[in-house]
Amino acid sequence: MKQHDLILNGQSFHIREWGDASKPTLLMLHGFPEYGGAWADLAERLEDSYHCVAPDQRGYGQSYAPPEPEAYRVSAMMPDIVALIDHLGGPVVVVGHDWGAAMAYGLAMARPDLVSKLVILNGVHPGPFQTALAAGGTQTAASQYMTFLRRDDAEARLSADGYAKLLGLFAENMDMSWMTPERRDVYVGEWSRPGRLRGMVNWYRATPLVIPKPGETVAVPPMDPEKLRVRMPHLLVWGLGDTALLPEATEGLETYCDDLTRVEIEGADHWLVHQRPDEVAQILRNWLENGA
Repeated sequence: MKQHDLILNGQSFHIREWGDASKPTLLMLHGFPEYGGAWADLAERLEDSYHCVAPDQRGYGQSYAPPEPEAYRVSAMMPDIVALIDHLGGPVVVVGHDWGAAMAYGLAMARPDLVSKLVILNGVHPGPFQTALAAGGTQTAASQYMTFLRRDDAEARLSADGYAKLLGLFAENMDMSWMTPERRDVYVGEWSRPGRLRGMVNWYRATPLVIPKPGETVAVPPMDPEKLRVRMPHLLVWGLGDTALLPEATEGLETYCDDLTRVEIEGADHWLVHQRPDEVAQILRNWLENGA
């Protein structure tokens, strides 16, 4: 694995790379509360055949972290990744998890010329996800942590007592056997960089998603599937034990996709990349090479 900093849109971003740059590129976009190095489990299993590239996204790790919440709208951040794909000589296969999936979907919809194939690992398309949230059911209840993260005092609460609250959010009802003490220390070190915890939380403050209270419904404007269409081949890999993103958050995804393949993994949850890296790597290989 190689690490370096790269200037994108006039700002510094930290990049990790695995494998030979002459091989097909997989651009790996992490979510909350991770960082680019979180892809190592998967990238090390794919680097023989692929060039895996994982940036610390805006607000995370060693990358640019402006303090203003509006700087974390997906539309504001997308030029970061567009510039990286241009640097890589795109188009590329984009792999997204959690908030990285939101960025990946945004790219797929707004800049399909830069995304040859789309892989999502326990992440959600804004159409089905907002529909599930607006219904006031189990996904709404599961997403109440997002309301907490939008609070003005979220950073102070998350970082208190050695980041106990943030570690608790990470682990709530999930299999964290992969989180060794050594790995935990690395995560805490990344969260502790000046301004980074605010940057991470600002992703939640900037999102336009409407999150009602459990049991309440809200009306949201109808979404045009054509404007939110995923036109390239799309693979969704889903750990069925995820308690933060529930299967209902992907219901109706086919409405927005021209070519969708779903693969479910029993016994894995939101952190499937860490829990089942061999299985996830093989699923990606089979789909990328054989379309199945």
